[in-house]
Amino acid sequence: MKLSGKVAAITGAARGIGKACAKRFLDDGVKVVISDVDADGLAATAAELGRPDALRAVPGNVAKRADVDRLVVTAVKEFGRLDIMVNNAGVARNRDILEISEEEFDEIIGINLKGAFFGVQAAAKQMIAQGGGGVIINMSSVNALLAIPALATYAMSKGGMKQLTSVAAVALAPHNIRVVAVGPGTILTDMVASSIYTSEDARKTVMSRTPAGRGGEPSEVASVVAFLASDDASYITGQTIYPDGGRLILNYTVPVKDK
Repeated sequence: MKLSGKVAAITGAARGIGKACAKRFLDDGVKVVISDVDADGLAATAAELGRPDALRAVPGNVAKRADVDRLVVTAVKEFGRLDIMVNNAGVARNRDILEISEEEFDEIIGINLKGAFFGVQAAAKQMIAQGGGGVIINMSSVNALLAIPALATYAMSKGGMKQLTSVAAVALAPHNIRVVAVGPGTILTDMVASSIYTSEDARKTVMSRTPAGRGGEPSEVASVVAFLASDDASYITGQTIYPDGGRLILNYTVPVKDK
């Protein structure tokens, strides 16, 4: 129970990785405040996880600064402080790069990158106000490094997340605040089902680039998050850790035309 007594806030926690992180933290003795734009899904997750003594749910859209601020304020109001912030909320759209609209571009960047930036700011201000110290964890992706054309907006947002993590780590180090990121490979979530596993051929293509031969489980990502939030990772900041089943050690492939 190395995290026992800590207080964490998690965005995008109605399902998938965010939900798994909430469960892991609760199991580790952490008090948790979860947020998601899907209010009904968030309420269902809170009911499923139980623990009314240690869990609160606050609906909100991370692309709106006021909603992110409210999440942090709720953590402090309900549990007295904030020690861990997990900026997990994210969306992806499978789209030809020439067909991406201005509205869709703004949506993806607004949630995935701007929302994480708001989370870093809000969490850091609170951590500094309470005397310094804390951990901010951003949910990145292997797509921060890979160039998959059908996920252009998602890849751009996660590339930005990598730099957000780096610059925030340097800026906040004097306050004893570590900023790190987790960059999952293909994890079996609803988002993967809708944007990546769009067909059996698409699934096989992803698996052909994954040495582990399977998709990851949200709980496996949550385990990395729990490690990074703990003092076992006390000398890690500014880094992105990639639980990807070996994905990044293989090069991406492109179609080859017959001569």
